[in-house]
Amino acid sequence: MKNNVKQLSLTSLHLAAGGVIAPLLLSLLFGLLGLGVGLLFVLGVGVIVLAGLAFAFRGVSAFERRRVAALYDRPLDDSGMRRSRRRDGWRFVLTPLVQFADGANWKAMLHLVIVAVLGTLTLGSLQLGVSGVFALFSPLQNRETLSVWGMDFAVTPFVGVLIGIGMLLVAVALIVAFAYVQRAASISLLSRDREQQLEEEVRDAGRRRTVAVRGAATERDRIERDLHDSVQPRLVSIGMTLGMAKTKLDSDPSRAAELIDEAHASTKEAVTELRQLARGFQPAVLTDRGLDAALSGLAARSHIPVVLDAQLPGRCSKDAEAAVYFAVAESLGNAAKHSGASEISVQVRMRGSMLWARIQDDGRGGARLIPGGGLDGVTDRIEAAGGGITISSPPEGPTTIEVSVPCGS
Repeated sequence: MKNNVKQLSLTSLHLAAGGVIAPLLLSLLFGLLGLGVGLLFVLGVGVIVLAGLAFAFRGVSAFERRRVAALYDRPLDDSGMRRSRRRDGWRFVLTPLVQFADGANWKAMLHLVIVAVLGTLTLGSLQLGVSGVFALFSPLQNRETLSVWGMDFAVTPFVGVLIGIGMLLVAVALIVAFAYVQRAASISLLSRDREQQLEEEVRDAGRRRTVAVRGAATERDRIERDLHDSVQPRLVSIGMTLGMAKTKLDSDPSRAAELIDEAHASTKEAVTELRQLARGFQPAVLTDRGLDAALSGLAARSHIPVVLDAQLPGRCSKDAEAAVYFAVAESLGNAAKHSGASEISVQVRMRGSMLWARIQDDGRGGARLIPGGGLDGVTDRIEAAGGGITISSPPEGPTTIEVSVPCGS
């Protein structure tokens, strides 16, 4: 009972503040909308204004959810800002449009409208209550008129007291009623339906499982292809060379020595190829010492100089660290093969609950997603971990890959 009274009191205070702030905020948002539409064909200025409006739209939505979550002490629907699912540079252009298409943001705007209306009515009820207090003390002031919402009425002192009591009761009843309506509207609009939440989790788990299976198949095909095309023929060649050396040991020892040296060099090359082939596997150093140490090893073995800037305050889950490690390893390998770059920069950070990495080379650019290719495998690995990836590689470079994975995934 005590908590309920406290909650209703806080709701009334929020409504009173909302009666002042919410109309101003709505006016600002609609003003930006009108300005953006009006300037839409003026050198693209309207596009910038509308993009700003989209993020303001999302910001107000997130603020409303956090405010209501704190007010009613319950988890509400806030799955984070949605982004375009495209993986190229258009992702940044289309992400503002996604904010306008997000139904959760429109629910938050409807909630803000309700706050504005109920807040204005709450302020009016408070004014009625203040008028009731003055009516109660009208006999002490020898007043013969009573002012209610700007209108004057002629009353006797006794009637004025009765009217004052009635006005106070009505004001309190209205304020409590508005608080209840506000609470119901907040929970209805901003809380996630349990059944809907479970359905979304099942769909997300199914999508991630499908991506993981596809990524595993792609990785298996890559390993089989590399083994068949490079390592296997080299090992066969080494065996043949050693066989020839064996036959020459007695008749031509110098030629046998040359063949053995040739087999030794081929063995070193095979070991190097096997290491490159295993770059997608999780190294022991990643498990034992973390992502920073594992990436330092990658940078040291890279044929292109790597500037590594990893600032990680702690460890993330095994899957998250493995996904980011694989993304960096594959990006370094692709850059060495195709980019012609002279330097690669790798940044790794913790951004809230997300593990974020950015890999950029100064090469020729033109990287693109090819089914079964390296970038396709990186994309599948990141999405299977519940993260997102953005690839930007204009024809003249540079190539930039950004990945973001939930730290606890």
